[in-house]
Amino acid sequence: MLRIFDGESDNATVTLRLEGQIVGPWVDELRRASGKYQGNGHRLTLDLTDVTFADRDGIALLSGLRSHAIRLTGCSPFLDEQLKRSSEKTDDAN
Repeated sequence: MLRIFDGESDNATVTLRLEGQIVGPWVDELRRASGKYQGNGHRLTLDLTDVTFADRDGIALLSGLRSHAIRLTGCSPFLDEQLKRSSEKTDDAN
């Protein structure tokens, strides 16, 4: 289960605080939630402090969001390592 909370926001920046796991159907839910703020002039930050796990699709989504200038904060060492590996695989494929 993944809970998505609207966090701090101002005119230019919105922070979504995530809690739980980014797996299965919750990957698409995060994609939809973050998509509401992309391309409408807001800078988006995802606070991952309370995320305990992300599956392969979740890591791919986070990596893709980060490559589109979405800021990820509060990554656990596990998530940080998974994101690094995902970036390395993307770099190797290019």
